[in-house]
Amino acid sequence: MELTQLEYFLEVARIEHLTKAAEALSVTQPALSHSISKLEAELGVPLFERKGRNLKINRYGTMFAKRVEKILQEVERGKQEIEECSNPESGIIYLSYLNILGVGLIPQLIREYQNANPQITFELTQGDKGAILEQVEKGFSDVMITSERPVSDAYDWVPILSLPLYLVVSYDHRFAGRASISLKEITGEPFVGLKHNCSLRDSLLTRVHHMNFTLASTYDAEDLPTVAGFVAAGLGVSVLPKTSGLNLEGLQWIPIQEEDWLWEVGLHIKKDRFLSPATQKFVNFMKEKADQPERNR
Repeated sequence: MELTQLEYFLEVARIEHLTKAAEALSVTQPALSHSISKLEAELGVPLFERKGRNLKINRYGTMFAKRVEKILQEVERGKQEIEECSNPESGIIYLSYLNILGVGLIPQLIREYQNANPQITFELTQGDKGAILEQVEKGFSDVMITSERPVSDAYDWVPILSLPLYLVVSYDHRFAGRASISLKEITGEPFVGLKHNCSLRDSLLTRVHHMNFTLASTYDAEDLPTVAGFVAAGLGVSVLPKTSGLNLEGLQWIPIQEEDWLWEVGLHIKKDRFLSPATQKFVNFMKEKADQPERNR
């Protein structure tokens, strides 16, 4: 059963004449007659009483027509919703992002984009790295903003910003007041770490491994704000980016002497994913910003 058959059926039911209905539909009368006969064969009942080229819809046809009208109305509504959603000027962008980015970066980014595109709306999902990746994999989000470059070739990466990482200690820690520090000096210090669902964790472990020293992990927190809270309470030290949501009272931020200790944030785009015109326009906007040197200072 095809939508065209249903459209043809409703037109014949309305006009009750094959030739006139064929003219209204811009099809040949034999083609229309074949379509109706095929539909009746599939349903197993006649939908019309025939008198030459004149047709009279019967009770089966009347019952079926009520349902078909609703089906075609819903299809038309669906087409309109898709058009509205994908319109590059007034559509919806489905975006997932890390929890910590919801404090500063994401609101600023949305405000900046909507200032230039006031009719665009965002459907937002936030969570840890596993949750937001799942949203993209299942198609609930089109793109995601995270702090870990993709490990899979299935994704493209568009850089958004890069911030230095700091050693973070409490005000009364023995390192407080230092102008800078080598991370090798924190060997043996109680360290507030991150659980596997936080993207910064893998990056830290890789860097530490390359420097040939170990972290004395005391606590593993779920997210960066929790890490900051534990450090401020004097329960250990940690390494964090100086970003919105982490500037708690009681923290000292000490620059790290080793090079390339940076926290990167970027846009993940699945290569084989269809992007609506609205989403593609947003991606192009992000790529243009990535080309601006001041974004990566």
